[in-house]
Amino acid sequence: MSSPQTLVRRIEAGTPAHRDRAIDGLRALALLAVPTGHWLLGGFTLSADGAIHNASPLSAFGGLAPASWILQMLGIFFLVGGYASVLSFRRHQGPVRDWLKARLARLGRPVLGVTAVWAALLPLLHYGFGVPGDTLRTASTLVVQPLWFVGVYSVVTALTPYCVRAARRLGVWAAAPLLGSVAVVDLLRYGPYADAMPSWLSLLNILPGWLFAYQLGVSWGEGRVTRRPAWGLLAGGAALFAVLLVWCGYPASMVGVPGEARTNSHPPSLLVLALAATQSGAAILLRDRLGKLLRKPALWAPVVVINLSAMTILCWHQTAMLTAAIPASYAGEITGLVGAPDSVGWILARLAWMPVFAGLLVLIGRYARGFESPWSRTGAARRALAGVLAAGFAVFALGLA
Repeated sequence: MSSPQTLVRRIEAGTPAHRDRAIDGLRALALLAVPTGHWLLGGFTLSADGAIHNASPLSAFGGLAPASWILQMLGIFFLVGGYASVLSFRRHQGPVRDWLKARLARLGRPVLGVTAVWAALLPLLHYGFGVPGDTLRTASTLVVQPLWFVGVYSVVTALTPYCVRAARRLGVWAAAPLLGSVAVVDLLRYGPYADAMPSWLSLLNILPGWLFAYQLGVSWGEGRVTRRPAWGLLAGGAALFAVLLVWCGYPASMVGVPGEARTNSHPPSLLVLALAATQSGAAILLRDRLGKLLRKPALWAPVVVINLSAMTILCWHQTAMLTAAIPASYAGEITGLVGAPDSVGWILARLAWMPVFAGLLVLIGRYARGFESPWSRTGAARRALAGVLAAGFAVFALGLA
């Protein structure tokens, strides 16, 4: 085992001089926001039969909604994803399909791994340890919750060649039609004729809503977003965000709140795009400062470790929380872990539990990170078994929706 100082030196020595540390830093920040948000803004209640059910402190503490503005950093993730994809696409030699196949395989392996493992765990937990069925339904919902991102990200990645063409022609304005599309759909579903609109209309926002920040990232990677457009994104996004929040009745929370009729993120509303524009403008403007800051080896090393474990963090952080919550449910209500998230004491206790979740994620990640590597030593039979298990888990989890 290397000492932390030795590891830091090794990482610093192995970092190429041309590495864009700011981009990696932004990606790491967005990655950490995902488990932080889910762990802080998600909780469990305990029913009479000992089963746990999803709950949120936002139901009791609406004042926590501004925390979701900071923790909802998927706009930054898609921005950086678009930027990195352009660089990778530019370097690639050979057919586009080969480039795309490699990118999608990196996304798909960890998802296949976590869903296959949970498919095997469900009967073991239920029949072997007596975990209630409702608890397993809650767990399945949470495990699937962050995985929708991978599907959407795969689609926008496949559109990279078209995003590059748009960026070269229109620069930062290539993202404007996507913003306009979401605005039109929101007007239809929330405007004067909302009652006459079909329920599926909101689904039209999924692709343009998340492609917006990705397209900004592609334009940025093509050198078409300089400081002046970045200031426009920051100021314009903030102004639009304020107008939508204050005068247009959009929910303050960027994540869904149980019992609320409207949600901003599933699918994304115009408020999500306004926040993404604001965050993107700020990220572009702060890039040079962040890059200089990450020249410090002690700050750079954690960024590298987080980026190397990106999909492990995304796929397994809910499992880490469940690893603590499911066994604890047998002891009854435990403040901050299992019990109604409706008091200040719960919030303080949850903050104390979060390092435990982080430690469990590190422990799980030591074994689960292998799913991120190419499965060169995995035979066809094992791959097929993993696929069958993952499909079974998907049927079970999606059947709960």
